[in-house]
Amino acid sequence: MKTKEKTDPAFATSLANGFAVLECFRAGDPVLSNKDLVVRTGLSKATISRLTYTLSLRGLLQYDPALRRYRLGSRVLSLGYPLLAGIPVRQQARPIIRRLAETTGGTVSLGVKHEMRMVYIETNRSHDLMAFRPDLGASLPILATAMGRAWLCGVSPDARTATLESLHKAEPGLHDHHDVVSASLKQFEQLGFCVSEGAWFADVHAVAVPLRTKINEGPLVLNCGVTLNRLSGKPIAEAAGPALLQAAADIERLEAGA
Repeated sequence: MKTKEKTDPAFATSLANGFAVLECFRAGDPVLSNKDLVVRTGLSKATISRLTYTLSLRGLLQYDPALRRYRLGSRVLSLGYPLLAGIPVRQQARPIIRRLAETTGGTVSLGVKHEMRMVYIETNRSHDLMAFRPDLGASLPILATAMGRAWLCGVSPDARTATLESLHKAEPGLHDHHDVVSASLKQFEQLGFCVSEGAWFADVHAVAVPLRTKINEGPLVLNCGVTLNRLSGKPIAEAAGPALLQAAADIERLEAGA
């Protein structure tokens, strides 16, 4: 917890701790024990016990007596629905996203930045991509992904600097980012989109472009990832870049009501 938050009299520590517990669950770790949660949050055993008990009563956690562990409850989904429903471009852009996925043979997604990650709010994949299946709500690193790099290129220099500083504070071991960011800015200037070639998943190359639509603190981002076997030796920028830019233009035209 940040020092400023600890000293702010208006800050609800118990509520923040409850969210910290919920945020411990990931796609690869859907079931956790109280002991796991103690380790991940740094909170005491007694505090975790109270929080998991309360969250279970509210339907945000579900206790599995056979495993003696918790998983997220279905009420978490209902909390996220108003947010997704309040972004109408998701529904409007679905035919365009589907067409881009079919054209490229890849996975096409819309994403927004949340704290120090990018989060998918819409996704569509070509029928044969079974190995690469990030889905709605999946979170991605910023620097290693085309989506994150496109977001950095789509914000003001001040916002970009602030985000990179926060990334270093959150991940002290993070490698120097200057080369990655400089290359992304150059790509964006020359091509109109950003590229990531195997930086997140070794067998997936991706292109992404920031849209004019603003969500929270920055642009909505359109991303297309294609596995190497589908690229057949063709650079991702050539294989998917033009189609990505056309799809982005179609989405923005659609939003403008043209």
